Amino acid sequence: MERREFVASLVAGGSAGMCVDLALFPLDTIKTRLQSQQGFYRAGGFRGIYAGVPSAALGSFPSASAFFVTYDCAKSLLGSHGALAEAPVAPLTHMLSASLGETVACLIRVPTEVVKQRTQASPSSSTYHVLLVTLREEGVGGLYRGFRSTLLREIPFSLVQFPLWEYFKTRWSRRRGQTLHSWQAAVCGAFAGAVAAFLTTPLDVAKTRIMLAKAGSTTASGNIPLVLCDVWKSRGLSGLFAGSIPRMTSISVGGFIFLGAYEKVRRTLLP
Repeated sequence: MERREFVASLVAGGSAGMCVDLALFPLDTIKTRLQSQQGFYRAGGFRGIYAGVPSAALGSFPSASAFFVTYDCAKSLLGSHGALAEAPVAPLTHMLSASLGETVACLIRVPTEVVKQRTQASPSSSTYHVLLVTLREEGVGGLYRGFRSTLLREIPFSLVQFPLWEYFKTRWSRRRGQTLHSWQAAVCGAFAGAVAAFLTTPLDVAKTRIMLAKAGSTTASGNIPLVLCDVWKSRGLSGLFAGSIPRMTSISVGGFIFLGAYEKVRRTLLP
């Protein structure tokens, strides 16, 4: 990948991440409270819907930039030579690239996600207060609680979303006989995001429970199968898919904004 492509991916990814995270923050708060162990209304209901937004604002640009720089670099490298350059296995290239991208991005995203979600579930506390309490009680490791569960949510999500996005774009482009406009790429991203969001909701529920759990509890240990089993026993199938509607709505609209903004900014920087 050339330097100007690297810079374009960095700026476009970061800009897209900021746009979607701030625009759809209220839906994310509602989803978090629906999934919390204490229940929607005890977690704050519709009060303080922007609780935790400073954490999201600080983490969205660097984490999204890290994802797209890694994704584009890996896609360029894997698709430039060898068997992975062949069209029939292009989805595998996109899957591997997206998985690498999510792994790098989660190193930045998880600490901000922990602080954000704890603030969302306790709107009477400020972002700064939640950060201090987490560091005092759990140390830096507390900021990475749920790293594994986040990764195990994000990688399957990307394994579904990005190959679908690339596939939809390719098929639509071939039908039109020309490169898609940014808004058309955004529509493809919305559909791909909605499918991926629904299929990975149980993993998102587990991630939320682990991040919000009291330090030292069984849930806080991060045993995903155990957490999912507890949710199934207490709330059944509806519990496993709690927050699926706001999650699908948020990610579908978010996919439209995120991938559309990414394509628009990147094409502007790479005429």
